[in-house]
Amino acid sequence: MTVRFVIIRILAVLSVIMGVNYVVWRWMVSVNWEAWWIAVPLVIAETYSLLDTFLFSLTVWKSKQRPRPASPPQGTVDVFITTYNEPIDLVMTTAIAAKNIAYPHNTWVLDDGNRPEMERAAREAGIGYITRSDDWSNKPRHAKAGNLNNALFQTEGEFLLILDADQIPDPLILSNTLGYFADDPDVALVQTPQWFSNVDEADPLGSQAPLFYGPIQQGKDGWNAAFFCGSNAILRREALMRMGIVGYVREITESTQEALKTADRIMAKEIRETTDPELRTELENLRGEIKRARAQIRAGEPVADATYALRRSIDTAADNLLARDFATIQADLDALAQLPVDRDSELDLPVLSETGLDRLATTNLSPPGCGGGSEQASRRPPDRPFR
Repeated sequence: MTVRFVIIRILAVLSVIMGVNYVVWRWMVSVNWEAWWIAVPLVIAETYSLLDTFLFSLTVWKSKQRPRPASPPQGTVDVFITTYNEPIDLVMTTAIAAKNIAYPHNTWVLDDGNRPEMERAAREAGIGYITRSDDWSNKPRHAKAGNLNNALFQTEGEFLLILDADQIPDPLILSNTLGYFADDPDVALVQTPQWFSNVDEADPLGSQAPLFYGPIQQGKDGWNAAFFCGSNAILRREALMRMGIVGYVREITESTQEALKTADRIMAKEIRETTDPELRTELENLRGEIKRARAQIRAGEPVADATYALRRSIDTAADNLLARDFATIQADLDALAQLPVDRDSELDLPVLSETGLDRLATTNLSPPGCGGGSEQASRRPPDRPFR
């Protein structure tokens, strides 16, 4: 640990201790309760400031100041310049500067405005041009993020340098940053600062954001929480693809859990309402399998394994119920085979006698036993062809 970070931690601890001492004194001694409508909001604001101080101290506690990379720059790079309706001259100034970066790369203008004149200017300068295809019609476009996602699947570089339309890159930006990825294969993002050319060197208003790109980002880096500001940064493509897969798996897991939860409610309702004891048994078994699958997914087991076992249980239950129905149908057919059936010699058709129809009407058969089938059968005139 360097002397610089020791001093930072000492100052952080002193700031929090003195802040706590001050705020306690304010609440216990100095609040003017006779004018509470002014005094209380003021001390609340001071308490919030103490909380902000504590969180900032926590951020810089593990501040990391990285040295220059030890490894040389390596890997293929795509430089993305995002634009929608910015002036073409402005975009091309950035694009030409990006093309002149002193490291082998491909430069692309990502035009979400789909402007023919922008495409023509890019092509004439020898710069790649990408816009959205018709596949995006009537779908959420997600603005700049969607623009980048569209280009991500049309390029192949191992690393991506993201630039806004008005950000002119330093020619050595890739030479100075790619080595960090080679030094540590777990590095997914290298965020660079941005400098405004029209801001005075003194920068009294802090427009260059030295606090953010300095202690705040360094502190977040120490907590492995540095974040992408949307531009002037280099990202590892593999990390983005992994994030996409993780997000997809998370969505599948959540949607599967919601579907199983709904299925559990439906099963509970059907179990309460059914009067068929065999069906109730199968439904209770399936509900138990649904609960088991939900528990497996909550425990982190693969969704495919849990749902595959549930699918097999559903197939088994369906086979059992179908076997029962076929057995009932076979019993009905056996009963029908016992009926006295004669054959009409003139029409050469089978006929049922009145006695046979009466037996058919009183037999507890599954198909004719529902929907008034027995009554209709009993009304058929006797000794007529049974078609």
